[in-house]
Amino acid sequence: MDTVIIGAGQTGLAAGYHLARRGQSFVILEARDRVGGVWRERYDSLRLFTPAHADGLPGMRFPAPRGAFPTGAEMGAFLETYAARMALPVRTGVRVDRVRTQGGGYVVTAGGHRFDVEQVVVATGGHRRPYVPAFAADLDPRIVSLHSTAYHRPDQLPAGPVVVVGAGTSGADLALELAGAHSTYLVGPDHGEMPLDIESPVASLVTPVLTFLARHVLTLRTPVGRRMAPMVRHGGAPLIRVKRADLDRAGVERIDAHVVGVRDGLPVLDDGRVLTVRTVVWCTGFREDFGWVEPAVLGEDGYPRQWRGDADGSPGLYFLGLPFLYAFSSGMVHGAGRDAAVVARHITARQRDLRRAAARHAAAGVLEPVHR
Repeated sequence: MDTVIIGAGQTGLAAGYHLARRGQSFVILEARDRVGGVWRERYDSLRLFTPAHADGLPGMRFPAPRGAFPTGAEMGAFLETYAARMALPVRTGVRVDRVRTQGGGYVVTAGGHRFDVEQVVVATGGHRRPYVPAFAADLDPRIVSLHSTAYHRPDQLPAGPVVVVGAGTSGADLALELAGAHSTYLVGPDHGEMPLDIESPVASLVTPVLTFLARHVLTLRTPVGRRMAPMVRHGGAPLIRVKRADLDRAGVERIDAHVVGVRDGLPVLDDGRVLTVRTVVWCTGFREDFGWVEPAVLGEDGYPRQWRGDADGSPGLYFLGLPFLYAFSSGMVHGAGRDAAVVARHITARQRDLRRAAARHAAAGVLEPVHR
């Protein structure tokens, strides 16, 4: 095969779709045992921020009413069905350990597997390593401390007060859900909120405009897009579904501060306040982890340097699924197809150039003895 795609999420599968249509040989490697597994691992109440009509992938619409907002489990099932229907060559249970250069191509190692290829598409996204501050280890051992990736439903937490650390979209979702059964704090800086209910009739009229902005205006080609990209990549996006008023009505105590350490086994804020809680849920996001992709050139923000997925300084290496890879839409399902199509064009053009170069080299080898 010519190409390895790492990750069978929406961007990896979309890349496979476009490469298959262009007649390219490739394989998609997925670390989990099932396609769409990452969506099934999130909290049970997770729902997408985009309606079903914007959640399809190239060649297949999402099987739900246009205005419905799919759950994480439904998205996982959709991806699994998509891979099967498009007959994409996915190998599950294969976790890639390392990507390195060799000659003019790449070696991809995954346990006992080795793939020697011309191109590699890293479609693992930017959420590979959950982040919990080191001082969390100093919490009283009787306090339950878990990252949001390990949280699924309220009944898994013991009785008693809960602090949700991180006031982004996931933090607001979980705080609202937990407030029904626990005294709940939501701690973290306020980054504002969208000024409309995304599930209202008005939003259904505005959605096409927002989609256009996310795809064509909020991009790395525009000044406003370049200003927004760092905020999106580092957790500064506004609240989308859950609003401040929803949290207030549910009785969530909102604290615009940072958790900076531990005192007497309890979390302490930067204003000196100590929170007496039974559980800490860390909605503190993720840290970039691209050390396993040895040829990747990383920028100051920890993300690979690239343009439209094409990695700087590493011909044949591509990235998909990064927050704001090119546009705000790059982090949404409806942006996966466009970004993947661009990468597929890059790969097809490179393969054509490599074959032409090989043909010229072969012809020169045949002619050389004649001239001698």
